[in-house]
Amino acid sequence: MMSLHRNKVIVVYVVMAAILIAAIPCVTVFASDENAEMIAVGERLVHNMDCNVCHTPKVFTPSGPKPDISRLLSGYAADEKLPPVPEGQIGPHGWGGLYNNSLTAWVGPWGVSYGSNLTPDHETGIGSWTEEIFVEAMRTGRHVGSARPFLPPMPTYSRLTDEELHAMYVYLRSIKPLKNAVPKALPRAQAVK
Repeated sequence: MMSLHRNKVIVVYVVMAAILIAAIPCVTVFASDENAEMIAVGERLVHNMDCNVCHTPKVFTPSGPKPDISRLLSGYAADEKLPPVPEGQIGPHGWGGLYNNSLTAWVGPWGVSYGSNLTPDHETGIGSWTEEIFVEAMRTGRHVGSARPFLPPMPTYSRLTDEELHAMYVYLRSIKPLKNAVPKALPRAQAVK
């Protein structure tokens, strides 16, 4: 009798284990579908907020500059040289600002600012950023969430919801990491010579 009860218990455990093992791929599929949906939402936000305009180098076509998708969101190309800024061009009686042909570098009264590398590269992009650092940076307009303020033309996004910022972070973590060491911003004295 004891042996029959023991066998029933073993059978129940085996059946339960088989059900749990069979369910694992389903959980993975649901998680993957949820992640894919979050990536799609983040991609749509990044696209609609025009992040490519300032953070993706351009290729020139007969119809004008287009984002170079092979360098998606990798920021100002580290190997690009900016032309010199002519004395007197920026100021109250001149231009408020100038930008390079790729729209990834800008010169203005603040100096020179460069579009950052938003790819998940750990050395030159935001790959080492936690989601908390990303959210804080986007909400406060401060690089890495606590350092120098973002420079023009970068706005802050204090009105984005937690869900929207999460989706953007998940999307940016999903794109190809590209090694591109964007230079540090220059103060005005170094920008105009």
